[in-house]
This record gives sequence, structure tokens and C-alpha cells, in this order.
Amino acid sequence: MPEVAPVLMVFAEEALVEAELVGGGLGCPSCAGVLAPWGFARERSIRLRGDATVSLCPRRSKCRACSCTHVLLPDLCLLRRQYEAAVIGAAIEAIAAGYCGYRRIAAELGVPVRTVRRWLGRFAGNAEAIRAHFTRCAFALDPELAPILPAGSLFDDALEAIGVAVRAWVLRFGCRAVWSLVAFLSGGLLLATRGDLFPSVP
Repeated sequence: MPEVAPVLMVFAEEALVEAELVGGGLGCPSCAGVLAPWGFARERSIRLRGDATVSLCPRRSKCRACSCTHVLLPDLCLLRRQYEAAVIGAAIEAIAAGYCGYRRIAAELGVPVRTVRRWLGRFAGNAEAIRAHFTRCAFALDPELAPILPAGSLFDDALEAIGVAVRAWVLRFGCRAVWSLVAFLSGGLLLATRGDLFPSVP
């Protein structure tokens, strides 16, 4: 049996991902090999704002060199989270702006209060790692960036680094939905619970 490796974040556009996969345009994150089609992962539902949902059946791939298999997770979502990345991002932005408390955020997003608390608690717990990772992303995208100044707290520093990295991406590659890009750059691991959080930055 081939070794199963972590997911690989890809754009949400299925046709684009399929074309890259069939054409050998996706590199293996475990080695220098090229990924090839290898079936599909189990279907999952991603919750949007309110009661809306979207069903996904992520593509699986297998490296032609090392035989590791990878699930190609669309940047619509984060690893092991049932809600769209944009919904999670809206909660993070709202609390950072001092806009309102957990209950109001949860009500406006159509998400249980306990879920919002878990998101924000995990983001706060990962804040230093998030800040460091997105700072590396920002300078990899634009080596001439000015230093990123402290924003007042670890939580705010992490969100500021995300913002700088996103701006650097947009200036270099063009517009893209903010929290989909955050999901992509974090490898889907923004709210991860294990120690080695993020993929390496090229």
C-alpha cells in the first residue's frame, strides 16, 4: 500500500485542478516527484453562512516517484473544519476589531457559540506560529517588504502578518479571496492542533 501523506491545498476550481493533475503540473510535497490522479476521497459537506452547505468530494493523487498519496483539499476550507474558511475568517476579524462578543458573532454567522469559541481559542493558541509562518510567506513573496510592526497582542500580530502576506500575494499574482488564500498558504492548517503546524515556505 502507498504511504498516505498530509493533504495538499489546491484552488477550488475543479477543472483547473484536474487539468494540472492530469498534465503533471502538481508537485509532490513529500519529494521532487509529480502527482497523478488516484481516485477520490470521501464526500464531505462544508457549511457556509447560515444553513447553506456545499458538498465536496476531494481528488486524491499519488506520487509517480515515491508512491505517497495526497488528498487535494480545495482552498474553500481548512483541514478538519466543517465550515468554510471565509466564515472562520469573519469570526477572527470580528473579534480582533472588537466588533462584538462570541454570541453576536455566532448569531450573525449562523454558527454555534461553542464552535466560534473553539475557532478563536485555537487561533489564539497558534498565534505565534501563525505570525511567524505568514511573516515568512510575506517576505518570500516580497523580499523588499518593510519590517512588520507589532500590532499590540499575539492575536493581532498574527492577523497583521496574514494581512501583509495576502497583500504581497495580490501585488504579485493578482486578486484572490482572502480566506481562501489564507487556507492555501497555511496548507489548511490554520487551526491545527498538532505541533508542526505549517508547510515550509519556498
